Amino acid sequence: RGLWPHSPAESHGMEDARFVRFTHDDGTVVYYGTYTAFDGANIAQHLLETTDFRSFVASPMAGSAAQGKGLALFPRKAGGRFAALSRADRESNAIAFSDDMRCWPTSEQIQTPAKIWELLQLGNCGSPIETEQGWLVITHGVGPMRTYTLGAILLALDEPQRVLATSDTPILGPGIDRRDGYVPNVVYSCGSFAHGDVLVLPYGIADQRIAIATLSISELVGSLRPV
Repeated sequence: RGLWPHSPAESHGMEDARFVRFTHDDGTVVYYGTYTAFDGANIAQHLLETTDFRSFVASPMAGSAAQGKGLALFPRKAGGRFAALSRADRESNAIAFSDDMRCWPTSEQIQTPAKIWELLQLGNCGSPIETEQGWLVITHGVGPMRTYTLGAILLALDEPQRVLATSDTPILGPGIDRRDGYVPNVVYSCGSFAHGDVLVLPYGIADQRIAIATLSISELVGSLRPV
């Protein structure tokens, strides 16, 4: 289903949608998507809401944690509040909380660039995956020559602002067969999902092609280094 810009804020595009199947406290399931609205000069975070993928409600999101790109919602409340991954400073990963899902007033930094392959900036690759060990978050890092690679972090279930473990090396990068394209040296994802123990990870290659990677969730979590 194609969604087209309807407001001046979206006049030049709706980008990088991060969809999640959200379960409310009463068991109601709603599908939300956060996306970047672009008017040709400015960007803003907007929220899509649907239950049937036939009709959608779109609304802007407010607050300092919703600035920039890359807001990704958790699939349920954490610690009694709506939670989201944020990258409001465009350089590091952060956690934000909200009472209504539309206003995200503040964020707490949880991961800063520390390794060579994420030296320039960090971000998320979509909503977290819930596991028994914690929230599994696929991340992206930007290193030398603006090379994008994917990594992972694990967050505490009840305190997602607490990082339990991180990946020492990228889990996916632009290999020899994934370097060339409209934007070279980039692999990027806006979301993944769990099918049993299999993580299904669609990703873009150089803004030109699409591929799908699969990997074991238990093996990935087990490979992360505790912090």
